[in-house]
Amino acid sequence: MSLDSLKSAVPDFAKDLKLNLGSVIGNSDLPQQQLWGTVLSCAIAARSPLVLRELEPEAKANLSPEAYTAAKSAAAVMAMNNVFYRTRHLLSDPEYGTLRAGLRMNVIGNPGVEKVDFELWSLAVSAINGCGQCLDSHEQVLRKAGVDREVIQEAFKIASVIQAVAVTLDAEAALAGE
Repeated sequence: MSLDSLKSAVPDFAKDLKLNLGSVIGNSDLPQQQLWGTVLSCAIAARSPLVLRELEPEAKANLSPEAYTAAKSAAAVMAMNNVFYRTRHLLSDPEYGTLRAGLRMNVIGNPGVEKVDFELWSLAVSAINGCGQCLDSHEQVLRKAGVDREVIQEAFKIASVIQAVAVTLDAEAALAGE
């Protein structure tokens, strides 16, 4: 189970995805913790059992136990927040924006890793889940912490490629009757 076996599973018609998967993960300039935390949180957010099974062992091998848990926590809390904040944003009644959320999000304040890493993972998951308000919020926190736009873009490039691979492989499995 590995990045290489996942790349080999990508069909020929999606060769660009195979090449992009190799480059955004294999040639990333992100530090290992940021890279593999992004990969793991995005693999969870992409909701593809195959993609998660292939990428999780490598992520676990490259992350401390604390970072591994924090990346999973980022995927979990953003699964909730992305739906909540995206819905509140999409509703035409602005009064919803004034109401108290009333949802527990303690992990954001104390994720067990550097705040910048957790914010980066949260941004990447928000890209997959399509929450503009969350994307803006996490991007602003990262920029205030001195993170370059290139680093932020690297995270959502990883998110976009993992999501595309997940969609493609899940579609192929469905078409094959699996």
